[in-house]
Amino acid sequence: MKYIVGYPIQDNKPFLQTVIQNKSKISEVYFSWGDMPNGRSALSVGDTATPFEAQQRQMNDLKQLSREGIGLNLLFNANCYGKDSQSRAFFNKVGNTIDHIRRELGLGVITTSSPLIAKFVKANFEGIDVRASVNMGIGSIEGISYVSHLFDSFYVKRELNRSLPMLRLLRTWCDENEKQMYLLANSGCLNNCSAHTFHDNLVAHEAEISAMDNGYQFRGICWDYLSDPCHHDTWLQRTSFIRPEDIGLYEGLVPALKLATRVNASPCRVLNAYTEERYRGSVMELLEPNHSGALYPQYIENANIRKEFAGHVLSCDKHCESCHYCAEVMREACVRLSDDPSAKV
Repeated sequence: MKYIVGYPIQDNKPFLQTVIQNKSKISEVYFSWGDMPNGRSALSVGDTATPFEAQQRQMNDLKQLSREGIGLNLLFNANCYGKDSQSRAFFNKVGNTIDHIRRELGLGVITTSSPLIAKFVKANFEGIDVRASVNMGIGSIEGISYVSHLFDSFYVKRELNRSLPMLRLLRTWCDENEKQMYLLANSGCLNNCSAHTFHDNLVAHEAEISAMDNGYQFRGICWDYLSDPCHHDTWLQRTSFIRPEDIGLYEGLVPALKLATRVNASPCRVLNAYTEERYRGSVMELLEPNHSGALYPQYIENANIRKEFAGHVLSCDKHCESCHYCAEVMREACVRLSDDPSAKV
């Protein structure tokens, strides 16, 4: 299996070297550009470098990756572009950005959540794969067929990662219609989150929001939900991540899996776990978002999760309200730090 990995928003030379060392397993590196809103924080957030220095560092890093034969995937995946969403000035900026990156670095893929950006790229930049962002929540033949004239490929919605019948159905449709599909492997988001769109909108406008005198902070409904001990047993059932050990089950369904590494505290750990297809430690540490703090002082030991877990949930009937299988697996995998002094979360 090959992987699509995210360029970290902060300087991380070890990760860059890890990507290069594993380049035979890396199909693309995805990245945002400058101050353009995207699905995560801006490149220089939390960085000691100036925005100019961060941009120059990114240019040098991406040039190195490109020379190593790793494909580049530019993100225009913000959930909202506000007043600029349809403006000529905005599309002029998008076009100039694409021209610059393609000329300086080479560019094979653009991932966007905007049908208008997709339309613009298809009309003006031949040879670039236009990919529908996972933020679009495409999870059916109807969903992709509505925008199939705009996109060459798409990320399947997270919730289908454990539904083999639906993945096979989408795979067949893609083969028949000359499209491609991909999966996000290490999402820590709760399935069918009621506040996901709201949260993505906040992220898209975070630069404006951070400049305001705000009365509330919002880190996600998931944190409030999981902070209640009564809900701990539901976490494994209500997420859709793919464990490193289970990658082989997805061979033939997708050509590559996306890994969320742009804001992970240890992107090298994530990449090594998936390329090696094994990991011992808190499985939450591999995910974005990482909810380890909500379960502390307990953690979910990845090595303790039943080997047959993925095979079971890929083909089960999804009658979750009357089934306790995932809760049982989670209780078996749960370790209290007080019981394991040597454990590292």
